[in-house]
Amino acid sequence: MENRKNKILETMEFHKVIERLASHTVSEVGKSAAFSLAPSSNYEEILRWQEETEDGVKLLRVKGGLPISRFENVRPHLKRLNIGASLNGQEIAQIGHILEVVREMQAFFDNLEEEQIELSRLYGIASEFVPLNQLAKHIRNVVDLDGRVLDDASQKLRGIRTGIKQGESRVREKLESIVRGKSAKYLTDTIITIRNDRFVIPVKQENRGHFGGVVHDQSSTGQTLFIEPQSVVELNNRLRQLQIEERHEIDRILAEVSNEIAPHTAEIQQNIDTLGKLDFINAKARYAQETDATRPLISQDNVVKMYQARHPLIDPADVVANDLLIGDEYQAVIVTGPNTGGKTVVLKTLGLLQLMGQSGLQLPVEQNSQMGIFDAIFADIGDEQSIEQSLSTFSSHMTNVVSILEQMDERSLILLDELGAGTDPQEGAALAISMLDKIGEAGSTVMVTSHYPELKAYGYNRPKTVNASMEFNVDTLSPTYRLLIGVPGRSNAFEIARRLGLDPSIIDNAKNLMSGESQSVDEMIHDLENKRKMAEMEYLEMRDYLDEAAKLHRDLKQAVQEFWDERDGLMKKAQTKANAVVEKAQEEAEKVIRDLRNKQMEIGTADGVKEHELIDARTRLANMRTEEEKLAKNKVLRKEKKKQQLQPGDDVEVLSFGQRGTLIEKAGNKQWVVQMGSLKMKLNESDLTLIAKQEEPEPKVRTVRSGSAAHVSTELDLRGERYEAAMAQLDRYLDAALLANYPKVTIIHGVGTGAIRKGVQEALKKHPQVKTFQMAPANQGGAGATIVSFKS
Repeated sequence: MENRKNKILETMEFHKVIERLASHTVSEVGKSAAFSLAPSSNYEEILRWQEETEDGVKLLRVKGGLPISRFENVRPHLKRLNIGASLNGQEIAQIGHILEVVREMQAFFDNLEEEQIELSRLYGIASEFVPLNQLAKHIRNVVDLDGRVLDDASQKLRGIRTGIKQGESRVREKLESIVRGKSAKYLTDTIITIRNDRFVIPVKQENRGHFGGVVHDQSSTGQTLFIEPQSVVELNNRLRQLQIEERHEIDRILAEVSNEIAPHTAEIQQNIDTLGKLDFINAKARYAQETDATRPLISQDNVVKMYQARHPLIDPADVVANDLLIGDEYQAVIVTGPNTGGKTVVLKTLGLLQLMGQSGLQLPVEQNSQMGIFDAIFADIGDEQSIEQSLSTFSSHMTNVVSILEQMDERSLILLDELGAGTDPQEGAALAISMLDKIGEAGSTVMVTSHYPELKAYGYNRPKTVNASMEFNVDTLSPTYRLLIGVPGRSNAFEIARRLGLDPSIIDNAKNLMSGESQSVDEMIHDLENKRKMAEMEYLEMRDYLDEAAKLHRDLKQAVQEFWDERDGLMKKAQTKANAVVEKAQEEAEKVIRDLRNKQMEIGTADGVKEHELIDARTRLANMRTEEEKLAKNKVLRKEKKKQQLQPGDDVEVLSFGQRGTLIEKAGNKQWVVQMGSLKMKLNESDLTLIAKQEEPEPKVRTVRSGSAAHVSTELDLRGERYEAAMAQLDRYLDAALLANYPKVTIIHGVGTGAIRKGVQEALKKHPQVKTFQMAPANQGGAGATIVSFKS
């Protein structure tokens, strides 16, 4: 079973896909996962793999991918810790780096959740991380990134290193007095160097006794001796003693840290495995981007519909996309066509894409394409003649086909290249038809290529079987590599011979020599090709009619909209003008009524104008105004009123005060909180009228911002600042950055005690113009910097 699986992977060149996939990983763990990739026939497993890849593609699109920095495989280090060994500084630094990467990845996924980015699988994988922040901090305080033990790792180490520096300084001063003094003439060069971890000077051979001391080395010619002068022997002895003490203290510190790491090897191992998974998923996403791939739908009924499928290993500039359809209306596809026309590439494309899909990879196909889930994929492709076994080409292929027929079932995909070739044409065709019948009985899905005309007739007459062909351009005498489903390939020999100048009488004689069956098949193919071309012409013609009708529909729709808009505008203007006339008349009437009342009061008689008559007159005048309520049934005005619905931030006129205000928030079903200058009031909606916003002069602001950009950096470095000064500097910088119209800036606060970083992040949370902020990636400062994005 394993040999069969390996053989199909080798035949389809699956290993080349794996190599390209592995090139996108950043770790040995991720690379190992890529090289271990193999197709599955379990629906749940394939679905999970595809959803993981889709999550990776989504993050690649919106975030540029997962920010996993390169990390070493520390599994051997963990094994040594488990048997009680101590690690060196570099090994401890590598473990510390992994813990830092874990912390960064957790922060990344926390930000994703805050931004409510939906993912199917990756949140679950990220939850497998085991945070060891305290251990990571301790490692960070002991060793640097290169594994060198820091001076502050212990008080004793700091004291020893201070002594070493002072001792080196004294030795150098002593030797400097020699190489720059009167004794310099005894030297071959006025330099101070080191041999056997001791400071020495280069002395001429003939002057070796001048300085005394110890000879540590000599030049290749023997003319120069590297001597430790007697005057610095004791100083070097003391320095050497300090260096030995330093080594012992470093060993003690590393052993102590190793003992602290040892209890957490299982958690570190789990973090490595989780990082490896994410690295592998990120690589799958990047490979999908490289091949312009999409996520396929999954058919458990093995209905394969791969639209515009492209072979992923062929140069995108040369590859020809084809629709690969099988398993729905027909279970067998018979592909015919000329040699070098692309038949074998079609077989390999179908097989390789199916293997990739069942391995959780996205496919270089159009959207809404569909893959199947086959328990086994068999292929007999290419010339597999075996010299050692003295098998002919026919025998070799037949051996493979026999093996396939013995193992196939209804959930098998079978790909056969040149079925029945390599023997007598009549016998080969008969065998091919018989084998196809056997495959059909088993219910397997099969695609075969062949030259036999008998198979063309077979594909035309058998149920659930369809002919296909590789298109050939007779005008250019070259293949187009396009797969035509439903059209068998026809022999173009006579047409090619005619175009190349062969005597027509020879061609006619050859046609007469063809068997009647062959001629009928050829005529059938010719007829099908003519029908296909006619169908394509009719389709293009109908497409033109449809485009023209769609254009007319759009133009008519636009014209109707313009008509209604113009009608609304005219009605609104007429309404405004009518109301203005009525208001003017009402003002004049009010004036008349006031004059009458004044006169009545002056006269003081009961026979004057009655008050209820005055009220009635005023009411009749007011009713002359056309109210909006009476027009509510008008569809056009109802549509316009809907546009006038109040929203927070709208400018309104408060009718009862005659003042302009701004809506703050809705206070009830029909009430709003309105800001009028410095005064806030809760008013009924009926007392408010929506008015146009006042335009604000923007050009001057833009001028200020663009001018500021030349003086403001996109980075602010707060390292070394005191807390209060740093916060003040941050506040000024954010204002300047906003005036400079920067969309994003970086605040460098360093790691240190974390006080400034915490202060920076607290200030950013409260700033009204800050949209988001997050720790920088490892290659841009990591925990020592914060990237800030402003609101647009």
